[in-house]
Amino acid sequence: MRLGMRLASDTGGTFTDLVTDDGRVLKVPSTPDDPGRAVRQGIAALAAGPVHVLAHGTTVATNALLERRGAVVALVTTEGLADVIEIARQDRPSLYDHTIDRPAPLVPRPLRFEVRERLDARGEVLVPLDRSSLPSGGQLAGVEAIAVCLLHADLRPDHERAVAEALAARGFDVTCSHEISPEFREYERTVTTVANAYLRPVCRRYLRGLADAAERVVVMTSAGGLVPAAEAAERPAALLLSGPAGGVAAGAAVAVANGYPDAVTFDMGGTSTDVCLVLGGRPEPAAERQVAGLPVRLPSLDVHTIGAGGGSIARVDPGGALVVGPESAGAVPGPACYGQGGTEPTVTDANLVAGRIPLDASFPGLGTLDARLAREALERAGVDAAGVLAVVNANMVQALRKVSVERGVDPRRLALVAFGGAGPLHACDLADALGMPCVIVPARAGVLSAAGILCAPEQRDLVRSWAMPGDHRGLGEARAELAAAALAALGAGDGEVGVEVETWLDCRYEGQSHELRVASVEGFHDAHRRHNGYARPGHPVEVVAVRAAARRRAPVALGDLPLVERAEVAGPAVVAEPDCTIWVPAGWRAEPGVAGALVLRRERDR
Repeated sequence: MRLGMRLASDTGGTFTDLVTDDGRVLKVPSTPDDPGRAVRQGIAALAAGPVHVLAHGTTVATNALLERRGAVVALVTTEGLADVIEIARQDRPSLYDHTIDRPAPLVPRPLRFEVRERLDARGEVLVPLDRSSLPSGGQLAGVEAIAVCLLHADLRPDHERAVAEALAARGFDVTCSHEISPEFREYERTVTTVANAYLRPVCRRYLRGLADAAERVVVMTSAGGLVPAAEAAERPAALLLSGPAGGVAAGAAVAVANGYPDAVTFDMGGTSTDVCLVLGGRPEPAAERQVAGLPVRLPSLDVHTIGAGGGSIARVDPGGALVVGPESAGAVPGPACYGQGGTEPTVTDANLVAGRIPLDASFPGLGTLDARLAREALERAGVDAAGVLAVVNANMVQALRKVSVERGVDPRRLALVAFGGAGPLHACDLADALGMPCVIVPARAGVLSAAGILCAPEQRDLVRSWAMPGDHRGLGEARAELAAAALAALGAGDGEVGVEVETWLDCRYEGQSHELRVASVEGFHDAHRRHNGYARPGHPVEVVAVRAAARRRAPVALGDLPLVERAEVAGPAVVAEPDCTIWVPAGWRAEPGVAGALVLRRERDR
């Protein structure tokens, strides 16, 4: 075994996947009580010597937010704004459901404190900071972390810095909005800052626990780039799509290699399904994501997630309808067929009973699956395998429509890139439902997110609010300054080989309340027409933010990994691979593609 290897791990709800830079892969059952234990087990099985770099995708931040297992957080904000976090946007999560409630704020009312100070919309001081209005030690008893979010601090952070220094001097862990999300919109900026403070103690302990797993540990962010573990521990709100982002980037690259720059990535694992639109070879970005019903305003890939995976539990609801998910059997006890004590039927059980998974199939760490247990679980719940598969497929079709049809993109011109342990089992059914021309199953499809993390660039993303939306003077200088700041954050020199930097503008028409990320003000009209079906060339364009991303190319590319041998197969057929199972229905044929991919098309379309 050679020394100094580069290795990636992706922690999922059911399995933890690992990929090495010489192409070896491993899936080990996840350990929800301590996610790092499964990572260490995988490293021990793959590496006889030291690991030079561990590139890690983690679900710790996401799970802590979903399960409300974060720190006790206090919020310090401008006088009069303590309830912004609860008032939100005054919209209803479900317009016609009178019983539904918004998620409770992460900070209860008694722990929200107001300080006397105020800036105007251009960052000018209206009311100087009164330090005597800061909360006392008694008021902060029991608080583990503090979020500081002052009005318009995205334009001028002086007051926030002063407040943070005073609180940090008392020994508190302080998160400031101008360091986490320096963008306008007070509600979203406040929630993002609070989420970071809420998650930081949990994620800091976890990532510090992995520090000695390799000589260097880097972590995947939601934006699709790697940052040092120490930096990730300080900004855990940027990790909420840590694992899925790796799969999206790798899936997009495989789609382009096979002649489909426009595609949808479809990642179905044990607990959830993640889909993302790819146009022109690039995954669609998002400036904001909803996680656990809360807006997180940080750079991200625009991944849409639903609770549909191999472990999703099937049941009959009180009205007699068959429902699948979002509850999952997860890694423990897992689907009934795992033989680990699970008794409720899942999608994996249905696939096994339906013959889409071979009866002698063996899953990593589990041994041979038990079809008898799967059948008994389905019968006990009063559901059949075909019905379970039809319902979960319908749920996933809706997710695919969300990122294509609902954005004005015709899925009939998009390839479906299927990966994850369960994705290739369902992909052809989904492609048929939406008229998509082909399904691409990348090499190492079952561990593609880990492969994408292995090959991801180091990356730094920066954003700054633009104080005068209608005045575009100075934009060029602002973009150059932000680009230089992004390169400095990356530790890169200007002109360094393998390093690139890009800048964008967030623009909107005057009077609009939403914006688009574009390369230039002049290009906004065409972008608006593509996204919304119309443009107003004579209407004033406002700039609300400037963005920059600096990237350093990874030393290993996806194409460097040894190829997987694949053969032509006519459906109906099951293709069993070490990390996933591919279902080729009747009327479909699978053929070897570029970069080790398997490309599935309908016989009539060949």
